[in-house]
Amino acid sequence: MNSSAPTPADDADLARARPVIAAVREGAPLIHCLTATVSMQLVADGLLAAGARPMMTETLDEAPVVTTLADALLVNLGTLSTDGMAGIPATVEVARCDSRPWVLDPTAIGIAPVRTPLAQKLLGARPAVVRGNASEVMALVGAGTGGRGADSTAAPGSAEQAAREVVRRTGGTVAVSGEVDLVQSPHAQVRLERGSVLLPRVTGTGCLLGALTAACTAVTDDSFAAALAATTWVNLAGELAESRATGPGSFRMQLLDALDEIGRCP
Repeated sequence: MNSSAPTPADDADLARARPVIAAVREGAPLIHCLTATVSMQLVADGLLAAGARPMMTETLDEAPVVTTLADALLVNLGTLSTDGMAGIPATVEVARCDSRPWVLDPTAIGIAPVRTPLAQKLLGARPAVVRGNASEVMALVGAGTGGRGADSTAAPGSAEQAAREVVRRTGGTVAVSGEVDLVQSPHAQVRLERGSVLLPRVTGTGCLLGALTAACTAVTDDSFAAALAATTWVNLAGELAESRATGPGSFRMQLLDALDEIGRCP
């Protein structure tokens, strides 16, 4: 990721993402987030700053029903609970049966004995987008043992073959995050070298990217365009936030403001 000055209005990466960003703001999609408890606040605040709307529940009794109200679903395995283990498969099944787009974020899979087989099983439900770091994407197809917790020990480039395998199995898109982001679909591939070194120093920015990816899938049928727009949006917001921040704490606050600002007409 590169530290950078604020994004100019004629930035080519922004121009490519702008239609999806505008559609999120216009449509204000409701995103059902089954996400890590440590990141719920940032995910909710970030979706609202971007123009989307969050809701969060993971129990078997409520999550499948609640997701019928949503425009898209995020499944993040970051702090997998007993409730989540029971509620996630049923909720994904409802989304799948209703043709509602959903995003799988297989956080910290690898040697974890519960979330890893769950993530691999969920892959069969054909998420519109899989979003993770290189170690997670490789572990998803049995090509590695994962990283250190939520941190990758592999470079995004090393996950390219695994990403192609995920695409083959799902027919959708994979977004591999890292110093150089890789977005791969059956028909296209883009590498994006943008962002801020402060993004990985704030808990939940990856979870937020997953949620924003879900918001983007809610406003376009093109999962590649959705994943690329969300990745670009967070990276450019990170660049803008870093230019205004004095450290990780102020960066978190500035990131929310930047999510609201990126892509608006000057």
